[in-house]
Amino acid sequence: MTYVVIDNCIACKYTDCVEVCPVDCFYEGENMLVIHPDECIDCGVCEPECPADAIRPDTEPAMEEWVEFNRKYSEKWPVIITKKDPLPEATERDGETGKLDKYFSENPGEGG
Repeated sequence: MTYVVIDNCIACKYTDCVEVCPVDCFYEGENMLVIHPDECIDCGVCEPECPADAIRPDTEPAMEEWVEFNRKYSEKWPVIITKKDPLPEATERDGETGKLDKYFSENPGEGG
């Protein structure tokens, strides 16, 4: 099992999760984070830390495509291990539907 980041992270990008991850398996895009599924050790400490409820176990229904999404971008984006401020629109975008189609950027973040 692994944990994955889903679309509610898009346009929010809270980074509370990266501080608690014992294996540094989070990767930063311009407007979201992903988890490398092969590096995640399934400890689950990140899930309750996410204010946007955007981290889920891959055992939930319909998570297969999110596992591949997380894998794809974790291999392109830089690792992030330090907490940063969320995006300015995080509060208003939290919980919004359709964020993948509306806001997702393939561009990498700064990492760090």
